[in-house]
Amino acid sequence: MPKVARPPSLLLQLTLTSFIFLSFVNNGNAGITSTFIRSEWPSVDIPLDNEVFVVPKGHNAPQQVHITQGDYDGKAVIISWVTADEPGPSKVQYGTSEKRYEFSAEGRMTNYTFYKYKSGYIHHCLIDGLQYDTKYYYKIGNDDSSREFWFQTPPKIHPDASYKFGIIGDLGQTYNSLSTLDHYMQSEGQTVLFVGDLSYADRYEYTDVGLRWDTWGRFVERSTAYQPWIWSAGNHEIEYMPYMPMVSESVDISSPLNSRQLDMTRSQVMAVHGWMPSSRRSCGGYQTGAGPVEGVNNSKHVVLGDIYRKKVSKKIKKKIKELESGRGICVTVKYTPQWMWLREEFERVDREKTPWLIVVMHAPIYNSNEAHYMEGESMRAVFESWFIRYKVDLVFAGHVHAYERSYRISNIHYNVTSGEQYPVPDKSAPVYITVGDGGNQEGLAGKFRDPQPDYSAFREASYGHSTLEIKNRTHAFYHWNRNDDGKKVATDSFKLHNQYWASNMRRRKLKKHYLRSVLGQIAAY
Repeated sequence: MPKVARPPSLLLQLTLTSFIFLSFVNNGNAGITSTFIRSEWPSVDIPLDNEVFVVPKGHNAPQQVHITQGDYDGKAVIISWVTADEPGPSKVQYGTSEKRYEFSAEGRMTNYTFYKYKSGYIHHCLIDGLQYDTKYYYKIGNDDSSREFWFQTPPKIHPDASYKFGIIGDLGQTYNSLSTLDHYMQSEGQTVLFVGDLSYADRYEYTDVGLRWDTWGRFVERSTAYQPWIWSAGNHEIEYMPYMPMVSESVDISSPLNSRQLDMTRSQVMAVHGWMPSSRRSCGGYQTGAGPVEGVNNSKHVVLGDIYRKKVSKKIKKKIKELESGRGICVTVKYTPQWMWLREEFERVDREKTPWLIVVMHAPIYNSNEAHYMEGESMRAVFESWFIRYKVDLVFAGHVHAYERSYRISNIHYNVTSGEQYPVPDKSAPVYITVGDGGNQEGLAGKFRDPQPDYSAFREASYGHSTLEIKNRTHAFYHWNRNDDGKKVATDSFKLHNQYWASNMRRRKLKKHYLRSVLGQIAAY
């Protein structure tokens, strides 16, 4: 990777406490608030002339290349890219040998206008019928301006297939963002689960909004062109800009790439900018394929919800009501499209075939930081009981620009007049993890509530990323890696027992068999 220009000076680092924390999530130990304080680069976006945003050489060369999974079985990908000067072909050539492209597929192209900004030409191409556990090389673009990349398909469908995820949130495009991305790329993760808030382009005005989506696309291409990133949307994907005139009078939800307006919903914005193909979009959310976590390779099921709602002024309540009536913004209460979608999604999961069930959302429902405290309460009231009933293993969220992990707890028994009023230990509950620490220009959320709640196992206001390594149907290893001034530091880690397989006596003999194979690897973590 080319050397990246850094700021000329850094703040003085003061390390009060630095340690590696290893625990089992079932332990009832008192929670830890890390007092680690690290130096950080300024929370400002990297200048436009920095080489991380460089436009590829050649006329109309493809840029902002990114792939995501294209089916439930892990045998398809969607490759997306932008050409700046003219439409060019939407064709992908690919094969299993470098520079030998035996196959080709044709995609589609679109573009959009936002205020006075005119986007490039956004291409999406589905490649299907792929073989498992195979490295594919692919080529896009014309002649001397063409570019070549590769990706690896997941292993063959099996409940005990191993797989390693990266988890990143609230990334933005600062030097801290670059540190997070560089560290993740050293982790050997195979697919990123992104918990929302991508580019932070909404913090700009007028034509700079589109410009900063383009820079972000080139910024993350170093990873997104080579492995799937699976997206959830956040509040910064709402481009609500009341100071600007309307660009169009209506939004055609069936084809969001053809027109737009300034109070667009999260998934519309991502589709417009090419980060979520419109065919994958719904008000409820979406899920990915099949796998150890379904959506990757048949033993993992990943559910991605679009569940954060932007607060808006009274002046546009009428428009919001119109959008909610079937044209856009999602709410989280009972009987809404999202509620119905998630109920159907949970009920269709076969945990014998798909042992791991993971939920990805943006706003956390358990959060002890002063930032966004209890913003997820309405979601918790509606969905938490489902997480327990369907034995969800992990819930990843972002939004809060810090790191926090919970014990297994729940707060589902209070009914206003009776029952437990506070979260209590619950072995049937998932572990809740907040990873909104990607490095964006808003900076860290450094103020945690005191005292630390009993449900909070570990919390620290530092930048970083996480990895989740599924070993088999019964066990996984989780790490949160702090970006410690150029070093990837594993600060919080634990062994995770699968909720479904751990909770049934009939399955414990099989669990013991797989535990023997896992225990020999613990020392490496």
